[in-house]
Amino acid sequence: MSRNEMLQFINVAHFFDHFFLLIFPTAALAIAPAWAMSFADVLLFGTPLYFMFALGTIPAGWLGDRMDRMMLIAVFYLGCGASALWISLATGPVAMTFGLASLGLFAAIYHPVGLAHVTQIGLRSGRALAINGVFGNMGLAGAAVTTGILAQIFGWQSAFALPGALSVAIGFLLLVRNRTRRSQNTADASCALANNTPHDRRTQWAVFAVICIAALLGGLVFNLVTISLPKFLEERLISGQADLAWVGASAGVIFAIAAFAQLPVGGLLDRIGARPVMLCLLSAETVLLLSVSQADGWAAFALVLMLVIVIFAGIPVTTWLVGHYLDLNIRSRAVSVEYVLSLGVGSAAVPLIAILQHAAYGFEIQFIGLAMCSAAICITAYFLPKTGRSLEFASSKRPS
Repeated sequence: MSRNEMLQFINVAHFFDHFFLLIFPTAALAIAPAWAMSFADVLLFGTPLYFMFALGTIPAGWLGDRMDRMMLIAVFYLGCGASALWISLATGPVAMTFGLASLGLFAAIYHPVGLAHVTQIGLRSGRALAINGVFGNMGLAGAAVTTGILAQIFGWQSAFALPGALSVAIGFLLLVRNRTRRSQNTADASCALANNTPHDRRTQWAVFAVICIAALLGGLVFNLVTISLPKFLEERLISGQADLAWVGASAGVIFAIAAFAQLPVGGLLDRIGARPVMLCLLSAETVLLLSVSQADGWAAFALVLMLVIVIFAGIPVTTWLVGHYLDLNIRSRAVSVEYVLSLGVGSAAVPLIAILQHAAYGFEIQFIGLAMCSAAICITAYFLPKTGRSLEFASSKRPS
């Protein structure tokens, strides 16, 4: 199996990963009346989905450093698809909860395994990670729309059954294609040689520390901004008027534009390295957070659009650092730790927003606090190794 074919399977897996995670919140709107329950009660069934998604990340990373990663991606497809089919057949809360927990566990495979493998087989890993990130963003965008249409026309079961069946089919196809072991091993070995530049332990620990700090504080910034965006637009753009359609459309436009912000950053990572990219993005993020805290009207819309673009643009940076500086045999575990930190702090975003709102601390305080987080990450990024042109980019320019 060629490198490009492997990347295609991994990119589509990123789409499915985010797609599967967001089917249930929309499908719950149709499940509630069908089961004569309230929406809030049905939504609680989804707790095991996100709990298992976070819990399964560490063991998935451990397996990713010890097993064939493409085989694990096939397990991801098959497990998520089978879980979704099980959910479509559920007739009560127990079966539903079990199926959602299983879906979360298999969905946890993707990030530590798939992203680590992209850094190994992508000759220009920054560009490859950026394209991969767009696929994940499209999964986020497509889940709500597709689920709503399928649930309305064919019933909520179809919203799980159709993507589940497709995922199982892709999983079996990947198993068949992955049997060509010799060509895969050759491709893996050549790409691993290009993308596994040796670095001393001190450098690796320093880079890993930056990755952990960025995951922790960056996860807080990402989740607080994205989750509170609709409320921010309601307060600042339409002055508290309850025009939910306008708020939803405005937030949708912002996310749609920002979804592609990773593409130019991926190219820059391969050309100049992570340090200047991080310093530039985080400096801009800090200034924008401070500016957004005081803005209102259309100025608030323009500034928060730029802010979300900058935040989304920085998504591939830490994974690029993993692939460029950390040893090949620990990358999956490193990515798993990064996502555990990010998911852990992300789970605190909703109650933190509620606490701030209840205490009458408005967005002025919230965004100033987030600006301090961005500034802290920027300071740590200063200690990254100073690099010139990426070895990955340079190697791709060598004559064959």
